[in-house]
Amino acid sequence: MTSTRAYHHGDLRRAVLTAALDVIRTEGPGALSLRDLARRAGVSHAAPAHHFKDRTGLLTAIATEGYELFADALADAPDLRERGVRYVRFATEHPAHFQVMFQPELCRADDPELVAAKLRASVELRAGVSGLPAAGRGEDPVLAGTAAWSLAHGFATLLLSGNLGGAVGDRDPEEVFRSVAGLLFDAEGPH
Repeated sequence: MTSTRAYHHGDLRRAVLTAALDVIRTEGPGALSLRDLARRAGVSHAAPAHHFKDRTGLLTAIATEGYELFADALADAPDLRERGVRYVRFATEHPAHFQVMFQPELCRADDPELVAAKLRASVELRAGVSGLPAAGRGEDPVLAGTAAWSLAHGFATLLLSGNLGGAVGDRDPEEVFRSVAGLLFDAEGPH
């Protein structure tokens, strides 16, 4: 019996990643199955394993891509508040990546590409706090960075989960975030 499935795909890796992101966006990472993704891509059930080895490898690739996109999104932000706005924008534009990136148990933490991408994103995150005047960072710049990260991540997570409907309403979430961030961080730094 011959199969009508293609064993060669123009860009199987990208096709599987795209299908996986669609599944994660609609059903969450727990719904991922390499067999289902192969079916969606129109290839043999074993084909995705050539690129990702297993489900954890696929999720690691998604997290790596997410951190790279995230670092790009944060790069060259003019100040801490706008870095936070870009954080929220990234989460809303890449919700599937965002879900996977911040669930370390889904990925291979020691994967060299993931480690490098996370480091690059971390440098971009820290750049927002390091750009504040020394007096505005407080005595502990790491703590100031944690506060800024917590604000942006918390806002983005609440926004994606639909828990800010009343607070945001029909206003632009980025403008709402700017206002919220202004309550804690002004031009001189944390209050």
